[in-house]
Amino acid sequence: MTFRGLLLTKDDDGAVDAAITDLTDDQLPDGDVTIDVSHSTVNYKDGMAVMGRPGIVPKDGYPMVPGVDVVGTVAASDNPAWAPGTPVTINGFGVGESHWGGLAQRARMKSEWLTALPDGISPAQAAAIGTAGYTAMLCVIGLEQQGLTPADGPVLVTGAAGGVGSVAVALLAKLGYEVTASTGRAEAESDYLRRLGATTVMDRAELSEAGRPLQKSEFAGAVDPVGSTTLANVLARMNDEGVVTACGLAQGPDLPTTVLPFILRGVTLVGINCVYRSQDDRTEAWTRLAHDLDASLLDEMTTTVGLDDVPETAAKILEGQVRGRVVVDVRR
Repeated sequence: MTFRGLLLTKDDDGAVDAAITDLTDDQLPDGDVTIDVSHSTVNYKDGMAVMGRPGIVPKDGYPMVPGVDVVGTVAASDNPAWAPGTPVTINGFGVGESHWGGLAQRARMKSEWLTALPDGISPAQAAAIGTAGYTAMLCVIGLEQQGLTPADGPVLVTGAAGGVGSVAVALLAKLGYEVTASTGRAEAESDYLRRLGATTVMDRAELSEAGRPLQKSEFAGAVDPVGSTTLANVLARMNDEGVVTACGLAQGPDLPTTVLPFILRGVTLVGINCVYRSQDDRTEAWTRLAHDLDASLLDEMTTTVGLDDVPETAAKILEGQVRGRVVVDVRR
């Protein structure tokens, strides 16, 4: 029996080819749980992998099935804790990078990587949330762990029209925060971001160019998936005792700032690593998502495509032309 998957291969000249291919269980990597996959996504990392950009799939990692998100049901398991038919999701652990991922109709995984879907979240909704939404929830929890509350003042979300940003805006607004959403498509995405709950929409140009290391204080907290100069400006605009959770590097991995925000305003910068987290952290995040994310907004922020559409979508996401979340129904 064969199943369809998006397979990345590399030729002798280093060029990466992405093609829909018929695969078999014998080709799947080692693991103690086999999953019938129903949904995956196209995240920024997936876009880089599919388009052959360096830094995602190791040089010796081909052939590779990308897809950092895996949603489906357990088909077979050597671990009695995971019975066949159990709805599961996987986020992180190098899936879709160093281990075959979710952009195929079957997957084989290590049981310790699985998270059971909480009641109230369907497989399609779990994919719409995906690693981006799970990361956004970790960012919000990180703000709360530092004591931030809605009464402390406005919270800024950068890259707000992207996957992490969209979910972060929706979560924070549902929890009662006043949200300022920063995006490079402020005019086009203003109505969308306000429907998610943003109070104010800011053009990212205000943050993307080098500024003073300490600027007028505006925000009590921030979620930043952008990094680089944007994060430096975010830190410079924090109120006293402000908190920033940083989870990405869409603009770049550098951080051109000084110690001034930290020693003069007591700003806290919290790094969010979503890839390797304890199962307790994962369960907490997904349980919170089931309660704190307005499921009706998922349709607003989600586009669904089939496996054949992934290469074109990957190119668009790297060009900044994709809003919100892209779910892949791998059965289509």
